[in-house]
Amino acid sequence: MAKDKKYEDIHFVDSTRPVWNYSLFSTEDIVNFQQGTHYRLYELFGSREITVLGKTGYYFAVWAPNATWVSVTGNFNDWNTQSHPLYVRLDNSGIWEGFIPYMPQGEVYKYHIHGFRGRKMDKGDPYANFWERRPHTASITWELGYQWQDQHWMQHRAVNNSTQSPWSVYEVHLASWMRPDAHDEERYNTYEFFQDRLVNYVKEMGFTHVELMPMNEHPFDGSWGYQGTGFFAPTSRYGDPQGFMGLVDAFHNAGIGVILDWVPSHFPYDAHGLFMFDGTHTYEYADMRKGFHPDWNSYIFNYKRAEVKSFLISSARFWFDKFHIDGMRVDAVSSMLKLNYSREEGEWEPNEHGGDGNLEAIAFIKDLNETIYRDFPDVQTIAEEATDWPGVSRPTFMDGLGFGMKWMMGWMHDTLGYFKLDPIERQFHQNRFTFSMMYYYDENFMLPLSHDEVVHGKSPMLYKMPGDDWQKFANLRALYGYMFTHPGGKLLFMGNEFGSNVEWNYKSELPWHLLQYESHCGLRDCVRDLNALLRREPALYEKQFTADGFEWIDLNHRPECVMVYRRKGNDPTDDLLVILNLTPAVHRDWKLFANGKDAWKEIFNSDQPEYGGTGDVFNPEIITTLVDKKQNRYEINIHLPPLGIVVLK
Repeated sequence: MAKDKKYEDIHFVDSTRPVWNYSLFSTEDIVNFQQGTHYRLYELFGSREITVLGKTGYYFAVWAPNATWVSVTGNFNDWNTQSHPLYVRLDNSGIWEGFIPYMPQGEVYKYHIHGFRGRKMDKGDPYANFWERRPHTASITWELGYQWQDQHWMQHRAVNNSTQSPWSVYEVHLASWMRPDAHDEERYNTYEFFQDRLVNYVKEMGFTHVELMPMNEHPFDGSWGYQGTGFFAPTSRYGDPQGFMGLVDAFHNAGIGVILDWVPSHFPYDAHGLFMFDGTHTYEYADMRKGFHPDWNSYIFNYKRAEVKSFLISSARFWFDKFHIDGMRVDAVSSMLKLNYSREEGEWEPNEHGGDGNLEAIAFIKDLNETIYRDFPDVQTIAEEATDWPGVSRPTFMDGLGFGMKWMMGWMHDTLGYFKLDPIERQFHQNRFTFSMMYYYDENFMLPLSHDEVVHGKSPMLYKMPGDDWQKFANLRALYGYMFTHPGGKLLFMGNEFGSNVEWNYKSELPWHLLQYESHCGLRDCVRDLNALLRREPALYEKQFTADGFEWIDLNHRPECVMVYRRKGNDPTDDLLVILNLTPAVHRDWKLFANGKDAWKEIFNSDQPEYGGTGDVFNPEIITTLVDKKQNRYEINIHLPPLGIVVLK
């Protein structure tokens, strides 16, 4: 604790006023805050329970640099805007603070602010750890004490979160995964419910990580959490912050990592939120060519302002520090990087070098990643970035942005475009299937089949596939097999794993009743076994981000839509051959040629009857013939199932 924190410097300006002039900030804290280098602000701002002169209560601190009056209002004072004023610091920091003795945990409150040009506002606390459940909008005094039970995971998670380990991510929107009433959007299950049902399901399915769509507090369900107001608080829809800690704890004790969606790109204009916080553009750019997001009707953080940068990086660090998360998927990075993102000519201003890059946002992103990897070297940050911006997942010392991984949006678009085609047409579009490996090594890619692909008229995954019902399921099993054997991390949105037959709707829940049908159960079991295959076979993950982990074996059978590649691990004996047959034709005694192995066995076949396949085309014994001794080259004779994938070892 800094020596110049003045815990004894309490003066009672007016004995009738219950707020004591008191500070937790040191001079060093203020300097770092104003320089944009204070990344533990959640330990100072907001409401903190402390004891002063034997009296326990809550200390409040809020940044409102253009305010002329700030007070704390709530049920405790009948929302009186005059009775509990805060004191402004005299160091031009713009921080208002004070201590209210006897204030208990669980009190709702807001800041009443007299701002620029006399504007009066009631704002929630930007640093609050707990908020009222929507539609109410007040903050709640709350402490984050919790007895963690995940010591084993935390001690060993460097291995589990390594880029040389398997990554299979189950993306979840918590409210609509399962509801108490499938059709009542006003009711939610609790964090404790998900500790049991969701954790066990993810474990049984074999996913290595779960990614939770934004869990920070947000006022509107229809934003799916991407329009947040509480950057330091898990949503109260499912319970209190300790409930969310318990959920993370339960995942860790089941051997599953937790990734959070985090949105530093924009925020909504709700009256109780960050917009025009003190009557001025406090958190957002004042120039709406940079400060307004036309796609989402929201406002863009001012990355140039040091205090905003400290706020955002503190928010990211908060979730790793206080909630033990293992990764952070940063949303909408493309919109942050480009000044002309979704803007026409004349709607944006070039940077000082005449380019379209937002230099302040770029610097912010680099500082963000450097901070997270410095303080939490056993986690990952993941960028949702859809352009060809170079070096997104390269270290900052190599002039990269510093993320650990990047969503491979090009792979997703090309792959779905290919699989949507009638098999007769696929022979003319093989480049869609193979193009990803032309640029794969530019980044550490994660392959996403996310929520964005099953909403807004795009149809569920199952109905993207051509053909009759049997062919749709066979195509989807082949697609998932391709995804799990392609280099990189994997991500499946909830419901994709069992072939949901409806688009995702945040107001309801997944169509779990489909699991009474063999075809949907079979697809789910196929995904479960692909997860097991990924975990079991080092060739699928040890070199998933390096050029020597993948090799095309056969791309010369376009009319038959048969493609073959090899996956390689550190030990050559772990090599796998992956063969895809993406037409409904069965190919018996198919011949392919590969070097180095004289014996192979089938370890995965998507046509197995337990997956809903025919079960008629399999390879109990594989015949190999040496055809070139000098090159150690073998002919391999196998049977290829229709619309299927076979993996040999």
